[in-house]
Amino acid sequence: MAKAPDNPLKNAVALAYSQADGAPRVVAKGRGLLAEQIIARAHEHGVYVHESAELVSLLMQVDLDQHIPPQLYLAVAELLAWLYRLENGLEASTAPLFPASAEQPPP
Repeated sequence: MAKAPDNPLKNAVALAYSQADGAPRVVAKGRGLLAEQIIARAHEHGVYVHESAELVSLLMQVDLDQHIPPQLYLAVAELLAWLYRLENGLEASTAPLFPASAEQPPP
């Protein structure tokens, strides 16, 4: 009998944010091989990769090139603030955790 893979297909979402935008945008997303390529490209360019299955699950519902919904502003803002502190050598506690009970973005 075949053993189930230890690592199920991964999902990945890439966000971009500029001060000109009202909110971060989903600029790439994928599952399986595409997710692995998104993650590899991020590493190649020195972009931090944060693993949060709950947040990724919610962000996978956002269409490409669309801004994240207001329900996810706080979670993403906490992550961006943590990354800012990390990149600028300021005190950065552990990465933010996102509860599985986070609100679902609107369809």
